[in-house]
Amino acid sequence: MMIALRCAFALLLVLLTTLAAAQDRPQLDLPVVQLQAGMHNIRAQVARSVNERATGLMHRADMPQHEGMLFVFEQPSVQCFWMRNTLLPLSIAFLADDGSIVNIRDMKPLDEQTQHCSDKPVRYVLEMNQGWFAKRAIKPGFKLTGAPFAPRQ
Repeated sequence: MMIALRCAFALLLVLLTTLAAAQDRPQLDLPVVQLQAGMHNIRAQVARSVNERATGLMHRADMPQHEGMLFVFEQPSVQCFWMRNTLLPLSIAFLADDGSIVNIRDMKPLDEQTQHCSDKPVRYVLEMNQGWFAKRAIKPGFKLTGAPFAPRQ
């Protein structure tokens, strides 16, 4: 019994250490999806799992202009984000199931005090470099297109 308990504790310690180490590095190997905002193409990494979403764009020193991260949640809900360990200034768009932008917020690097939330329940959230949406006159109500927003059968 004691040996099994020690083995379980050791396994838990290894898992926690691995998770903590993974959160100290940017995630650069997530799947990618192509989205369109009118004539603008977006290459978005897709964060689906709880750990992928929790890590998000943390520890990134830079991000190309037309790249971002799409957070995908199982069910629509009011989604809130903060900027823990996030070095880049970002703009965040909260998206309805059809790709329509519900609201957009600008976020300051390393700001752990401010929560940026969707105005209504959403399943998708897109983070881009700060100002990306504003520079293209993309506002709430604008509809993004791409595979995640295609009608479901």
